[in-house]
Amino acid sequence: MNTLQTSDYIVFLIYFLIVAGYGLWIYNRKKAESASSKDYFLAEGSLTWWAIGASLIASNISAEQFIGMSGSGFTLGLAIAAYEWMAAATLIIVAIFFIPVYLKNKIFTMPQFLNQRYNGTVAMIMAVFWLLLYVVVNLTSILYLGALAITSISGLDLTLCMYALAIFSIVITLGGMKVIGFTDVIQVFFLILGGLITTYLALNLVSDAHGVQGTLNGFTILTKEAPDHFHMIFDKTSPHYLDVPGLTMLVGGLWIVNLNYWGCNQYITQRALGADLKTARNGILFAAFLKMLMPIIVVLPGIAAFVLYQKGFFHAEMMQAGEINPDKAYPVLLNLLPTGLKGLSFAALTAAIVASLAGKANSIATIFTLDVYQKKLNPTASEANLVKVGKITVIISMILAVIIAPYLGIDKKGGFQYIQEYTGFVSPGIFAMFILGFFWKKATSNAALFATIGGFLLSVFFKVLPTMMDLSFLYDFGFAVKSASSGLYEIPFLDRMGFVFVICIVGMIIISLIDNKRGVTPQGLEVDTKMFNAHPGFIVGSLIIILLLVALYSVYW
Repeated sequence: MNTLQTSDYIVFLIYFLIVAGYGLWIYNRKKAESASSKDYFLAEGSLTWWAIGASLIASNISAEQFIGMSGSGFTLGLAIAAYEWMAAATLIIVAIFFIPVYLKNKIFTMPQFLNQRYNGTVAMIMAVFWLLLYVVVNLTSILYLGALAITSISGLDLTLCMYALAIFSIVITLGGMKVIGFTDVIQVFFLILGGLITTYLALNLVSDAHGVQGTLNGFTILTKEAPDHFHMIFDKTSPHYLDVPGLTMLVGGLWIVNLNYWGCNQYITQRALGADLKTARNGILFAAFLKMLMPIIVVLPGIAAFVLYQKGFFHAEMMQAGEINPDKAYPVLLNLLPTGLKGLSFAALTAAIVASLAGKANSIATIFTLDVYQKKLNPTASEANLVKVGKITVIISMILAVIIAPYLGIDKKGGFQYIQEYTGFVSPGIFAMFILGFFWKKATSNAALFATIGGFLLSVFFKVLPTMMDLSFLYDFGFAVKSASSGLYEIPFLDRMGFVFVICIVGMIIISLIDNKRGVTPQGLEVDTKMFNAHPGFIVGSLIIILLLVALYSVYW
């Protein structure tokens, strides 16, 4: 039934009142302490390690995961969980090597890093680019997919749901990073609790459908009924190889995706940039542990939906325009939940969407205010004026997202694939520019421009290359497989990212060495190898995560 009952609305209202009330209390309590722009955008020195970790996860987990990744779980199975589990390992690397560089050099925004390391031209180009990417790709996809899911569950109008999500997110965002950070703790509580309950009930539905009882029996049935859905590494004969290209998930482009997302992304790193190093590292480690849980919440329900579908359940509900739409898997499962619990899972989904929207909108406001408005439009702006501009930016960006989201064809591409495809065109160049900027003092601004612009053009080139020449010769190496849709031998996008990254690195090194010979002396960052030393508690926690990853890949290879 695509409607919510009175008890569901009561549960959801309780969630809304708790989050809004707590956010208002934090806002009033913190308002008198500081009115500076850095305090508003970064919550400088205010967030605890658990608030940082919770905020990282709340900002990351959204409709992209609940809807898109569950849909991928329906289609691909556990292999899609690599994005989550490898992210846990990536967070450890970011905490050890990236965050110390940012904090040591007092870097608060990604364009500021580029300005400090390269020059103002590179910084401004990337600031404008990030603003466009965050609004046109990330904000719109989160908003539209979230509204689509809520519509599927509640029966409410899609446009109404988009406006409701936008308004709720604006209310949270206008309180600044302190309100976002601390309310995210509650959002994550609802997100994980509701998500685990949904998984628990989905597994029970599977066991009931097969005439047995128990959650563990439900999981056992999944492994027996859909064994192909429990392989982490696909070979090149798999129809899903283009999406999940075998060992590339372990040693190739997935590292670029994750390191760029978690280490070079204003949207994410902003949560830790206002804290001291130990607090930031502990928060990131906490986020890594939470990340290990995410496939249980977002992938297993998709696999459960697949097994139930094979058993004859909700065939009509999964159809859209005469074809199966995997992105409907999670909303369909929620519609099978008992009254009350459905409201809790609905609240969990809404919490994920709102937290992610609020975090993204705050990052948009931070970049525009500190890196565009203050630097180019009004260098003498007061602190109060900067905060005001930030709030106006939040509202305008959300309105733009609501207006343009329905016209981007997000639902036709599949939510998770939509975001990965478009961000994948720019991630390799950006990451190359950052990684050499961090650890190679000879990298120049001309080299950075090559990575920024050339990286994008190279990504486009590799995308269209199959239409220009036959790439079947790459099949034996696992770098190209025949696409069922186009009939052409295509390069998996994660492999394309790896190729572009290597070319960008080589190109940056060559250009930098030429510039160095011409007398160009780039400004390196202050790096002290001692700052990469981690405290014992962090090391122990990191080792536990690594051992868990080894165990998971050993079992589900």
